[in-house]
Amino acid sequence: MQTPGPGQQRQSARKKRDSVTTGSFYSLFESEVPEREIIASGAILLRRFAFESASELMRDLDWISAAAPFRHMITPGGFRMSVGMTNCGYAGWISDRKGYRYDSRDPLSGKPWPVMPESFRLLAHSAATEAGYPDFVSDACLINRYEPGARLTLHQDRNEQDYTAPIVSVSLGLPAVFQFGGNSRKDKVRRFKLESGDVVVWGRESRLAYHGVAALKDGDHPLTGRCRINLTFRKAL
Repeated sequence: MQTPGPGQQRQSARKKRDSVTTGSFYSLFESEVPEREIIASGAILLRRFAFESASELMRDLDWISAAAPFRHMITPGGFRMSVGMTNCGYAGWISDRKGYRYDSRDPLSGKPWPVMPESFRLLAHSAATEAGYPDFVSDACLINRYEPGARLTLHQDRNEQDYTAPIVSVSLGLPAVFQFGGNSRKDKVRRFKLESGDVVVWGRESRLAYHGVAALKDGDHPLTGRCRINLTFRKAL
């Protein structure tokens, strides 16, 4: 039997070490990251909740964006938003020199926003129910596309008419750092790494919490390529 040379011994040891390290990493990750994580009163993070339906969601997004293409909206102050946006449902969130608001028609085409797909509607309802909001019915979905460097500064969702309904936010594609604070801009902000399929739901005491997304890091995801998609379901009207 031939004795392995020094190079082969080092390679074998490295493979064994890497195998142990990788296994330990995933075991540690799974043990430390719960499937359900309370992030604030009325706010919950559902890890991988949309993972199984991600491909179907992306297929439905293709025809939504074909009918209502992504665009970079302008803030009332005249700044171009770094995040590409489109909408589906009865109402769509828009921003321009006139302010932030919902409108039943796409300002680019003058046509109604695309109908919300059944896959979107069912996911929003099931996630809200899992988080303790069984009566949630979404009539609007703001779809954000983050490319490397894009970010969303801390803000409150205040353009909806009914604050008793929660917000349901679905992450697809590249990971992102979600920032979640309190009802005052001065409150401490916590940060959560969101992976593809993670869903955050917040309402009740946290409905008007400040939240945002840190600048997206570059990467390549098999589902979305070099971007992150965020589906944000609301009851706007």
